[in-house]
Parts: sequence; C-alpha cells; structure tokens
Amino acid sequence: MPSVYFSSKPTAMGLSPLSLSFFLILFHFHSTLSSPPPPLCAHHQSLSLLQFKQSFSIQTTPFPVKQYPKTESWKEGTDCCLWDGVTCDLQTGLVTGLDLSSSMLHGTLHSNNSLFSLHHLRKLDLSDNNFTASHISSRFGQFSNLTHLNLSLSSFEGQVPSEISHLSKLVSLDLSRNGFPIIQNLLFEPLSFDKIVRNLTKLRELDLSWVHMSLVAHGSLMNLSSSLSWLKLRFCGFQGKFPSSMGKLKHLRYLSLAFNNFTGSIPYDFEQLTELGSLDLSWNRHLSAEPVSLYKIVQNLTKLRKLDLDCVHMPLVAPNSLMNLSSSFSFLSLGNCGLQGKFPGNIFLLPNLETLSLSDNEGLTGSFPSSNLSNVLSLLDLSNTRISLYLENDLISNLKSLRNLLLSNSIIIRSDLDLLRNLTHLIELDLSNNNFSGKIPSSLGNLVQLGSLELSNNNFSGQIPSFLFALPSLEHLDLHSNNLRGNISDFQHTILSYLDLSNNILSGNIPSSLFPLPSLEYLDLHSNNLRGNISEFQHDSLKYLDLSNNNLHGTIPSSIFKQEHLEVLILASNSKLTGEISSSICKLRSLQVLDLSNNSLSGSTPLCLGNFSNSLSVLHLGMNSLQGTMPSTFSEDNSLQYLNLGENEVEGNIPPSIINCTMLEVLDLGNNKIEDTFPSFLEALSELKILVLNPINSKIFDISDNNFSGPLPTGYINGFEAMMASDHNMIYMRFSYTNEYVYSIKMTWKGVEIEFAKIQSNIRVLDLSDNSFTGEIPKVIGKLKALQQLNLSHNSLTGHIQSSLGNLTNLESLDLSSNSLTGRIPTQLGGLTFLGTLNLSHNQLDIPVECSSAPLMQPHLKETCVYVDFQC
Repeated sequence: MPSVYFSSKPTAMGLSPLSLSFFLILFHFHSTLSSPPPPLCAHHQSLSLLQFKQSFSIQTTPFPVKQYPKTESWKEGTDCCLWDGVTCDLQTGLVTGLDLSSSMLHGTLHSNNSLFSLHHLRKLDLSDNNFTASHISSRFGQFSNLTHLNLSLSSFEGQVPSEISHLSKLVSLDLSRNGFPIIQNLLFEPLSFDKIVRNLTKLRELDLSWVHMSLVAHGSLMNLSSSLSWLKLRFCGFQGKFPSSMGKLKHLRYLSLAFNNFTGSIPYDFEQLTELGSLDLSWNRHLSAEPVSLYKIVQNLTKLRKLDLDCVHMPLVAPNSLMNLSSSFSFLSLGNCGLQGKFPGNIFLLPNLETLSLSDNEGLTGSFPSSNLSNVLSLLDLSNTRISLYLENDLISNLKSLRNLLLSNSIIIRSDLDLLRNLTHLIELDLSNNNFSGKIPSSLGNLVQLGSLELSNNNFSGQIPSFLFALPSLEHLDLHSNNLRGNISDFQHTILSYLDLSNNILSGNIPSSLFPLPSLEYLDLHSNNLRGNISEFQHDSLKYLDLSNNNLHGTIPSSIFKQEHLEVLILASNSKLTGEISSSICKLRSLQVLDLSNNSLSGSTPLCLGNFSNSLSVLHLGMNSLQGTMPSTFSEDNSLQYLNLGENEVEGNIPPSIINCTMLEVLDLGNNKIEDTFPSFLEALSELKILVLNPINSKIFDISDNNFSGPLPTGYINGFEAMMASDHNMIYMRFSYTNEYVYSIKMTWKGVEIEFAKIQSNIRVLDLSDNSFTGEIPKVIGKLKALQQLNLSHNSLTGHIQSSLGNLTNLESLDLSSNSLTGRIPTQLGGLTFLGTLNLSHNQLDIPVECSSAPLMQPHLKETCVYVDFQC
C-alpha cells in the first residue's frame, strides 16, 4: 500500500497540500450533509397514489371552512412520503397512513381503484368528501393491517359489506353521517353486523351514526368488544325495547344512542358503567327514566361529566334527585322531559358547568341565582320553563363567558337589555315570546360575534335598527310578530342565511340589497305592508320564500323558477300579483309547498304541476282567474296532501289519475266550471278529510257549487268513519315544515260563506250543495253522529226528510233548502239541541202555519234555532 505524504510547502494559491486536503474533506462532508436524502417512497406506491388522484375531481364549495385539496400537492417525480396526507414507514418507504379527510374529493370510488393496492395501510381516513353515492367496496376488507378506518360524511350508500369484519386489527371504525339524519343511505344487515361484532374484538371506538340498523337485533349490541370505550349510534333507526345488559361494556367512557325510537326504561345496570364520562340518550321520545335508575346514575357514575336526556320521559322524577351531581360536572341537558317541581338550586352553582339546558319543562320551577355562578358557563337555556330570573347587572356580570343565552317564553322578572352589551362572546341570543317592548336596544350592536338573534313574538316597536343588518357574523335574524314599522334598511353583509320579519307593520319596497345575498336560504316577509315588484334573485340558494299578505304587484320574477333548492314558495294574497304561472315552475323539483292563492293570476294551470315533484305536499292555486283544465297526470308515489284549485275558472273533468294522490287530505275544487258525473274513482283516496268522496277518515265533504249529477253517493257516505265519532282535539290540520303550513278553506258555514284560515281537526261537515243530485236523502247520513253541519241545498232531491237525521245530535246547521222534498218534518229533529240554523225553505213540505203551533217542534228547538226558514 503506497504511503500518503502531506507536504507543508505552500502552493501557488498560498495553501499547503495539508491545508488543501483538509479543505477538500470538509467540503465533501458539508456537501453530504446538505444534499437531499434519497426518495423513501416506493415507485409503485407513488404511482398508485397518482392514479388515485386522477380518478377524482376537486369539488369547490362557496365557504370551505376546514377543507383544502390535499392531493394538489401530489406531483410526479417527488417523494410521495412528503405529500399532504401521506405517512410512510421510515424503514421501508411503504405507505402506512393516508389522511385525505376534508380534501374536496368528488367522484365514484370503484372497486378497481388503485387505492386498494396500498396493502400496508394501517390508518385510512377518507371522511368529509363526496364519493357520489359509491358503495363501500368489499375490497376494504383486504387491508389486513388497518387499525383505523374513517369513511364518514362522504356520501357512501348501500349495504356495509361483511368483509369489513376481516379487519381484525381495527381499533377505530367510523362509518357515520353518510346521508341525512332521517335518510340513512348506508345500512347494516343483521348477518354483516354480527360478523363485525364477533371478529373486531380490538375495537375501542365505533361510530355508526346515521347507518340504518333497524333490522339489527338489539341483543347483538351486547356482543361488542369488551374493550370498547367510545360508542356512538345516533339516528340508526333502532326501535323497540331499550337493550338490556349495557352494563357489560364496563370500559365505556362515551355512549350516545340519541335520536332513535327505543322504548321502555333506562335499565338499572347503567350504574355499572363506572368509567362513563358522557351519556347521551336524547330524543328517544318513548324512552323513560324511572326515579330509581336516574338516581343511581347520578350517585354511582362518579366520572360522569356530561348527561343529555332531552325528550326522555321523566315526569315522575323529582328534580332534587339530581342534586348530588359531581362538582366537576360540565354538561346537563334535560329539555322537554316533563320535569315538574322545584329545580335544585345547587346545580346552578356547579363550578365547572359549561352547558345547562332545561328548556320545555313547563312545570319546572325555581329561581336562577344572580351570583356565584360558574365562570365557564357558555350555554344557558331556560326557555319554556317557570324558572324565574333577573336579567340585570348582577346576573349579566357573572355570565361573561356566555355564548348561547336562550330565554324564550321565560319568567324574566326584571330586565335591563342595555347590559347585554357586556356579553361580548354571545353567538346566539333568544328572547322570543316574552313581553319586551319599546325599541330594539342599541346594545345589541356591540355583539359582533352574534350569529343568531331571536326577538320574535314580543312588543318591540319603532323601526328595525340599521345596525342589526351590519352585524358581521349574523346568519340568523328572526323579528317576526312584533310592532315594527317603517322601511327595511339595506344589508351590509353577505353571510345572512335566515331572515324572518313577518307579521309586522313594515312598509316600502323590499330592499334591493336583499336579493344578491349569496347564502340566503330562508326569507319570510309575510303579513306586512310591503309594496312594489319582486326583484330578481341573483343566487340560487333559497329553500324557503314567503312574501304572502303584502301589496306586491307585477309578475312573478323568472329567477324564482331557477331556485333549484326551493322547498317552500308562498306568494299568496298579493292581489295585484298578475300574469301567468310559467311552466318553468316545474323545474323546482324540491318543492314541498306551493301557494300562489288569492292573487290575480290568469292563464292556464301548467299541466306539469301534477307530476313535476314527488316531494310536493301542498298545491294551493285557489282564488285566482286560472282557466283550462286540471293537470291531467298525477304521478304515482306523489306526496300531495292538500290540493286547492277552488274559485277559478277551471273546467273539464276530474282526472282519474288523481287516485295516485294516496296521501291527499284536502281537495278543494269548488266554484269552478267543472262538469262531471260523480267521480266514483275517488273512493280509493282513503286519507281525504276535506272535499272527499272516500269511505275512510272523511271530516268535511264539500263538493258544492259544481255540476255533479246523479243520485247521492250512498255507498261512500256509509263509510265516513271520522264523521261517526266525535273528536274534541283542537289541533289544526297542517303540513309540518320549519314553520308549519296550516290548511285553510272557504266554505258556507251556517248559511254564511266564511274563509277558515285554520281548520280544526275536530270539524265535521258534509256539504253537497249547489249540484244536480237527484233521488232521496240516504238513510245512512243518520249514522254520521259527529256531523256539525249538513248542507244538501240547491239540488233536485225528492222524497221525505229521513227521520234518521234526528240521530245527528251534534248538528249545529241543517240546510235542505231548494230541493223538491215532500211530506212532514220528522219529529225527531226536535232532539237536535245544538241546532242553531235550520233552513227547509223552497221545498214542497207540509209546513204548519206557525212554528209555535207545530207539535212536532220541541220547545228547545225553537229556543236554540237562531235562524229558522220553512218558507215554501
């Protein structure tokens, strides 16, 4: 081996050979440190990821809060281990983790996707994307090393494959929120779920919320892994008795079975869940909590910090059974539980309490303290209780951390609303349904974080202050049913999504600044004095629009027909609203309520209205000047409950396809030009209650003022079961939405034409007047004992008045006038003690000279009849 010789003689550059060698070694060492490391990512894995990226598009959203497109950082020729969302094994360079949550991915995840070639994955998170109704592939079961799988909130649908049970190393599984709370797009079959329960023995966290599991036996829940610490099964469609033996899951720290249909009682063995820190059984409306079981939960679950039992039935539970809650308790929600009596005051003073909701317990009393409150209290809801409080300085100064203050319909003894300016963290304020008066306090202008403000159903007066429309965070504003007047100010921000100013005294035009709002979903301005044209909307975000009962004029703007998300459209009672109903209205396929009644609309009724939307429940075009025929084709499986074309100039026949409207409750075709024989096919509509011919559930039978002919429909009348039994319920007939749409109808009541803005469910009317019916009055009408009004006037009926009408003991009005009836008035009518109107005029009856001399007329009939007409 040759010797190495370092000379100390200087070179031409002034460096000795020894110094130069040292410099070269140092340069090489520095270069080694500064150069990038060799790529870790295996080439085939990088290729698979790039193919995965190419199989989806990026779906942009108007307000991406936490979303960003992670795959945009994936570039060919770069190390995939450095890409967003990718984790690699440092030794092998294999991809072991993929977190693509909230990555804005859009497209179908097929079973042949390159994702399934990443066999070494241990963690996979595809949550919060849009996989457009993809089925969960059975190939997910091939990821044998997977410990964490999250496919939540990503628009998967169909059956959960049983192959998921092959993932024996799974510690965490989340398939939740693929769909909507009431529309579970994913479902478990019993066999698939049993396999998962049997094989996934290492599971510690399981969230299957919104996965349809109504077919899964409750008992199989008890076979879940004993190591389970986190279980969430909300909106799963469970029904029947609450599962017993939950106490076997002794390691549970979090349990939510909310929004199901469990029945029975909370079992006593819940006291064995001693590790439980959070328990949510809310919105199981038929579940109850017995005093003993609730007491044991409070006494024995010493680690419990959160308890949510909203809508769990507990009227027998004494509120003081809750008084021993731990001082570390932070969350208590007992809304709408039927609690009665005095609420224990010490709970109000728990030092770590962050959330307290006792709403909708109208029998709950007590006094909310003004001092010594938790300084971390962020939500207080005493709405619809009898718990009193003083909304004054002492209380408000103790609520500095408050973010949600909900006091609708509360007992507020004294208040100083100007002090609300100090609650600078408020994001939600609800003071609705109280007796506040005067002007809306200017202190609200200081609440710059306020996102929701509810001041409805008070007595506030004056103009709506302009600062409300300038609050930068405001999304929800409800001021309906006050005494506010003047013009509506311009809007200065763009995130408003909900605006209700209805039922006030507002005037002027609808401000033009309202129509460009990009996020506006709910707009209700009904029952004011607003005037002018309806401007064109510049965005298509609307879901609810009610401008009824104003003085608006002109035509319906075409932009309304472009609101593809619109579910409720009510423009009724704007008498100067003119023009035709464009067939473009049939583009609104999400529509549930369409009310254009009581306007001056003309032209033909669009024929597409019968089949353009299976979600349409209310179609009210009455009291216009519409012509032509009814829509001839009503689609099968439609959702119509209320159909009103009354008081128009509609002609022709009733189309047979109307029998497809199997949910129809109200059918009003009165005051038109319909000429038809009696439409016998309507007997198939078993839910009809108003203007009905079917044999079941009929409450109002009104086909007056048309040209129906032939004998009275005896067979159908014989089946009016709802008219045979009295109903003292004062509930109004309605269609439920965010705000309930209450059915209305115009009909003759005791001889006077009246428009019923609300129809009580206990009303019973049979009106066949103003037609061309012939023959005798059917005896079967005497079976309709709950009937309150019977009108057979202005027909061509013959024969005698049936004595069976004396069985109608609830009858308040009887009109048989303008027929060809003969014979004597039956004595049985004298027993109708509630009768207030009796009209037998313009017949050929044998009438005594004076009512007072007629032995057939009982004295109480004379006294109770407000109106009696026997003239020939």
